[in-house]
Amino acid sequence: MTPADPHAAPQPRRRSFARRFPRVVLLFGIIGPGLIAANAGNDAGGIATYSAAGARYGYQLLWVLIVILVALVVVQEMCARLGSVTGMGFSDLVRERFGVRMTSFVVLALLVANLGTAFSEFVGVGAAAELLGVPRLIAVPVAAVVLWTLVVFGSYKIVERVFLAMALVFVAYPIAAVLAHPDWGSVGHGLVVPTVPRTFGGVQLIIAIIGTTITPYMQLYLQSSVAEKAVRPEDYVYERIDVIAGSLFANLVALAIIVATAAALYGRGVPVDSAAQAARALEPVAGPAAKYLFAVGLLGACLLAAPVLALTSAYSVTEAIGVEKGVSQDFRRAPVFMGLFTGMILVAAGFALLPGIPFTSTLLVIQVLDALVLPVVLFSLLRLTNDRELMGDRANTPLFNIIGVTTAAVVISLSTLLVVMMAARPFV
Repeated sequence: MTPADPHAAPQPRRRSFARRFPRVVLLFGIIGPGLIAANAGNDAGGIATYSAAGARYGYQLLWVLIVILVALVVVQEMCARLGSVTGMGFSDLVRERFGVRMTSFVVLALLVANLGTAFSEFVGVGAAAELLGVPRLIAVPVAAVVLWTLVVFGSYKIVERVFLAMALVFVAYPIAAVLAHPDWGSVGHGLVVPTVPRTFGGVQLIIAIIGTTITPYMQLYLQSSVAEKAVRPEDYVYERIDVIAGSLFANLVALAIIVATAAALYGRGVPVDSAAQAARALEPVAGPAAKYLFAVGLLGACLLAAPVLALTSAYSVTEAIGVEKGVSQDFRRAPVFMGLFTGMILVAAGFALLPGIPFTSTLLVIQVLDALVLPVVLFSLLRLTNDRELMGDRANTPLFNIIGVTTAAVVISLSTLLVVMMAARPFV
């Protein structure tokens, strides 16, 4: 055995797995808010929009997902960083920095939009359950009771783990996409070559794809969740991984939905105006497995989005008025927070059980409200993340500001255009 050279330079000691292990534990302890928030955006309305894109335009609109990915990562990273550094929710900071008037506008518009969206999620629960052979009148009340019990009687950690498990159900969509036997060459072409349909409906659908992903409730939930979880600034690097991973996974799901419906339904003249219609239309072409996978994905999406919407509303109102909040609280310590969550679940599920509710027009109103609130949220977010008194050395860098301002400008312009187009002509 050759003796060690006493004059050789000392070699750096490799960190053992045991020394690296605590960081792995920390990563899995912090991960959650980013994955949940991004995937909550793939709700009933999102799935319907992606399905319509694939069925009507094939693979042509896949390139929009690249735009969505960049925008989603930028916006969600700012929200998560703001929550980590300040330990406060969005409405808390808006009230403190910009006054009660702006806070009231944001919270009121958000409440109305969230209630309408939560209603659509319970409609989606009923539709998915019927596809799986369970009556809507049974599925919706059971889902409402289970979700209410989980949040009211569970701790933050338990609720987060269940939400993460729900997000795993989205794996059903990539499987459905493979079962549909797509043309992968055309998929690649659609991703890298921008194509804008020369129709009113095509342009409107592009805007809707972007708008259905970057919605105010997702961002507000993310910031409040990071703040409640008390992610320390020195550990924020792990939360950034969570945000990026969540955005990538959410976009993969959106890609899979467009690919599956494009492969199976494009050019067949099949009307697709909802996720349930897409699931039924897939069966004759891709087989019953694709139908059931689509239904399972829809059910998981709605069960995830419904409580996230209700919690976002509860966070926003309690932050705005400065009272106790948090999933780990109870009715005695946080009566307003728990009361708002309960009311949102009860009203949304109740409306979903009523016959004759105009589902499509409700979604139209929600999209308009989200488009009105989103510019306020994004401009406020940029101002807050550039406030060095608030953020210190974790304020936005010049490069990040360029990306952030560009993202905000594009999203705001598209949101404004969406409102104008909706006012001029109904969604097609």
